[in-house]
Amino acid sequence: MSVDALAMRCGHKLVRIGDHKADVLSKCGEPDGVEERTAVRGTRFRHPYGALEIDQFEEVVIEEWTYNFGRRKFQQLLEFENGELKNIQDLGYGY
Repeated sequence: MSVDALAMRCGHKLVRIGDHKADVLSKCGEPDGVEERTAVRGTRFRHPYGALEIDQFEEVVIEEWTYNFGRRKFQQLLEFENGELKNIQDLGYGY
């Protein structure tokens, strides 16, 4: 079961949604695992009568970092978009 969180504790330091990955590295150190992918996000605007149509698309770099804090603590999955922390998930107990 995964649970979304707004913050994560690394020792006495707190990592929050919106932090940059350099801040997370300085507070938590290197993650135990990193996966990277790209996604395309976009918006399409249309006039009700079809006279105007605007498409806006951008490529987003998504990195997923996993931290394993040991058997008695939850593993954490941090998701970054273009270097900004967007999501934190509890993954269950570490190993």
